[in-house]
Amino acid sequence: MEIYLVGGAVRDELLGLKPRERDWVVVGSSPEEMLEKGFEQVGKDFPVFLHPETKEEYALARTEKKTGNGYNGFVCHTDKSVTLEEDLKRRDLTINAIAKDDSGNIIDPFNGKLDLENKCLRHVSDAFVEDPLRVLRVARFSAHLPEFTLDKKTLALLKEIVISGELNSLVPERVFAELKKVFNCVAPEKFLEVLQQCKALEVIFPEIARLVDVPQNAKIHPEIDTFLHLKKCLQAAKKMDLDAETMFAVFLHDLGKGLTKESDLPDHPEHCSLGIEPAKDTCKRLKVPASYKELAVLMVKYHTEVHKVESLGPRHIVQLLTYTDSYRREDRFKKILKACKADSRGRTGYEDCQYTQEKMWLRYLELTKGIDVHDLISKGFDGEQLKQAIYLQRVNIVKKWQQGSISA
Repeated sequence: MEIYLVGGAVRDELLGLKPRERDWVVVGSSPEEMLEKGFEQVGKDFPVFLHPETKEEYALARTEKKTGNGYNGFVCHTDKSVTLEEDLKRRDLTINAIAKDDSGNIIDPFNGKLDLENKCLRHVSDAFVEDPLRVLRVARFSAHLPEFTLDKKTLALLKEIVISGELNSLVPERVFAELKKVFNCVAPEKFLEVLQQCKALEVIFPEIARLVDVPQNAKIHPEIDTFLHLKKCLQAAKKMDLDAETMFAVFLHDLGKGLTKESDLPDHPEHCSLGIEPAKDTCKRLKVPASYKELAVLMVKYHTEVHKVESLGPRHIVQLLTYTDSYRREDRFKKILKACKADSRGRTGYEDCQYTQEKMWLRYLELTKGIDVHDLISKGFDGEQLKQAIYLQRVNIVKKWQQGSISA
């Protein structure tokens, strides 16, 4: 048996980057031999094994034959006769079809090193079109390696996949898994650009596609185009190193602008309320975790009010803090504020704005969360009366702060 390091680890090493994980291909072996050596089998459709010590993935060299729709519509063939080159040929991009043996020798049958040098994303073979997941993967690699150019023939094959209708067979969880990986990439906005180029955006993220060419008020948004604003927001969020959950909230925050009445343009007076249902629809379709959905919906609903904190009265401020459950979910509220900061910075000329609203909201939260509930209970308040008493105390605190009666 021969073992080769393959895929992203080899690619990243050649680029001078630190590999995030290592994958291995085993040539000339069998499931029985792998099990005898102490490997643990985890693959169902094809033999993949975990190393007994490192727990890294080792896959038997395989070939694939298209038998149905979707990225699961393949029959995999593995035996000792499958060569390394045959295994590499089934991969998506040439830069991912490079292997390294245990002596450090590079095996590169499809000129992936040359494409690395030329900064080119190019498909390995025409079998590329058989797997619809490759549309998302290539878009993700464009985000991971934003200085790379997408080969024209590869782009044509992406469009061919879209036209075939196979994108509809993608499993929602797999789409969301790719999206989460995008949020860790250097330039997540590139992901959207490639999807738009190959006409996949309207199929995979129709709610996002509705934002393309939708104008905004130039006084507030000098970049004007809503889709451009979203891409700039993702840039800002990445620069702020926000986690995937908060990035997802940024991703969905302006969906309502795609539903604004033409007579209201370029303003979007109701976009927060209009965006709630499409945000919920997106979360349902992608089967996102509940925490992602909750944060995203709150961001959609309240981000404009968060921006306007300086003009809000005491009741409005306490209501927003209450409706977002910030007194019990302070960490989540802080994520909303971070997402709003990314939204504010996602505007031409405002990329480095301080966003003082964040500090103001945290101050209001700190001032109003220390209500002595036990004292109110001892005075006979309970149920709705207790809630109202707490609310009024908080409103009074904010009022005094705004009047200058409470010092910083």
